[in-house]
Amino acid sequence: MRESEVAARAASITPRQYLLLLQIAASEDGTATVTDLVDRLVLTQSTVTELVQRAEQAGLVERRPAPHDARVVHLSLSAHGKRCLDSVHGHLSGERARLRKMLDGVD
Repeated sequence: MRESEVAARAASITPRQYLLLLQIAASEDGTATVTDLVDRLVLTQSTVTELVQRAEQAGLVERRPAPHDARVVHLSLSAHGKRCLDSVHGHLSGERARLRKMLDGVD
């Protein structure tokens, strides 16, 4: 977790913004709703809404109304958000390699 926090800050985003970007990117079609994120991040609706608003202001995410229901908003990563997520992902490549090596040793 500490490595993720360090990598997020090195990419000029907060650790929570990193988790938000990660959850949106991991969504089936690369989009998520606030309700999806509340469930995945295990945070309150108001906390996720504020996190999304700040991420949008920082240019990390984009909102689009859902085609089937104008009350629903789909969130996706902006180009800047993708670059930040890629930066954190690259920074953590050594950590992932160490974890893989440890898991390979487990029967």
